[in-house]
Amino acid sequence: VQLVESGGGLVQPGGSLRLSCAASGFTFRDYGMGWFRQAPGKEREFVAAVSWSGVSEYYGESVKGRFTISRDNTEDTVSLQMNSLKVEDTAVYFCAADRTLSRLRVSAESDYLGQGTQVTVSS
Repeated sequence: VQLVESGGGLVQPGGSLRLSCAASGFTFRDYGMGWFRQAPGKEREFVAAVSWSGVSEYYGESVKGRFTISRDNTEDTVSLQMNSLKVEDTAVYFCAADRTLSRLRVSAESDYLGQGTQVTVSS
C-alpha cells in the first residue's frame, strides 16, 4: 500500500496551494479518504474527509469554507484545495485512507497513512 502526497511548499498568507495524493495497493473506491495535519508540538488534527463515492465531504472547523477535498476514483487520487491560507495552517499534511469515514473524522486515525508533505504559510 502506498499513499504519496505532493504539492506542499511555501506560500504567503492569503495564498493557495493544492495537495494531491496518489494511492496504490488497495481498492481505492472501497475507502473513505482524508487529510490530517500535524504542526510541531501539536497533536494530529483532522482536516477533511470524503466518502468513497465523493458525494459526502467533511471538514475540520478551522478549515471550513477555505479548503475543499475531492477524489477521482478513475485515477485513484484525492486532492485538497487550500485557499486563504493562514500562518496557523503551517503543518505537515498527511493523506489517509480508512474503511470507516467516522474514524477519519473523529479519531484522526486511519488504516493507511502517507509520509506527509510540508506546508508552510509565511510572509
